[in-house]
This record gives sequence, structure tokens and C-alpha cells, in this order.
Amino acid sequence: MYRLASIMYLYPGNQVEYERRHTELWPEMSNSLKEYGASNYSIFLDEEKDTLFAYVEVKDKETYESFSNTEICKKWWEYMAPIMKTNDDNSPISKSLRQVFYLE
Repeated sequence: MYRLASIMYLYPGNQVEYERRHTELWPEMSNSLKEYGASNYSIFLDEEKDTLFAYVEVKDKETYESFSNTEICKKWWEYMAPIMKTNDDNSPISKSLRQVFYLE
């Protein structure tokens, strides 16, 4: 099991909308994430900085990373692009974090 963490960035004024969209996460998105090995997926919000901290556990990094090539993922990115900072392909601008400590 691999633990992955990253930071993403909202545009100001979109905190409520971001949370709403995730509260109403499409079932096909949820099912696909699980199919590609994601579990214990959490996203936390720094309300002062409009910054998101995402944490997910995956069975296999390569399998999970290939999820970004699926139609449902691209559809989700397009849906989220108006409220968060994105790359040219609508993927969220993110910064991967390196694990430095773990306590089981």
C-alpha cells in the first residue's frame, strides 16, 4: 500500500462550491477511483489560503496514475476547472508531497 499526498489550489470564493461538488461526487467517479486502487481518500481545506491537501492510499502507483487517462477523470477535471487552478489539460495544478513520517 502506498500513501500519496498532494496540494491543490482553489480560486478565491470557491470553497463552498468545491465542497458541494465533492459531497455530490458522481457515483461513476467514486467507483472508478476505487477500481483504480484508491482508498482512504481525504481532502482537507486550508480556508485562509484556498489550499487543498489531498491524501489517498493506493495499491499500485502506476495503476492509480493511469486513472488520469480515463474519460471520467477528464470529465471531472473539466467540471472542476472553473473553480480551481488547472493545467492546460484541466488537470489540477498540484504539488506532490514526500512522506517524512508515518505512525501506524
